[in-house]
Amino acid sequence: MTADLHRPALRRRRPALLIALSALTGLLALGAQAQQAPQPKLRTVDITAGMHVIKAELAVTPDEQATGMMMRRDMPGNEGMLFVNEAPGVRCFWMKNTLIPLTIAFIADDGTIVNLADMQPQSEQSHCSAQPVRFALEMRQGWFAKRGLKAGFRLRGRPFQG
Repeated sequence: MTADLHRPALRRRRPALLIALSALTGLLALGAQAQQAPQPKLRTVDITAGMHVIKAELAVTPDEQATGMMMRRDMPGNEGMLFVNEAPGVRCFWMKNTLIPLTIAFIADDGTIVNLADMQPQSEQSHCSAQPVRFALEMRQGWFAKRGLKAGFRLRGRPFQG
């Protein structure tokens, strides 16, 4: 008998509950779409690698770095993304939701490439710097190899000291 007394109250609340659930579902769908959308182009800086000029987007904020190159379907030949951190640390990257095969260069403060790693699309395999660094530059896979750039080569540009 007690349950019957509460049913009218439940019936009155049902439309509000359905509206709240519908709104929550909509917000979750928007969040999922936002995670699937590519990051808009970021401000850029020119970096030189010998006679080659790289137009590197700067990923500086935590959100920019977390999104990185995710969901982008194209990366022009001499464009890349430079991840910039305030303090040196061992930096590790993976390719979840990244559609383009990339090579990452871990870079010392003076622009010297510490190590390189080829990364496969949509992989959760971690690729880490061989020592603490502040910078990591992602380019199309093979970009560094085609130009003979290896660990020890020094990149030049405004982000690097010296």
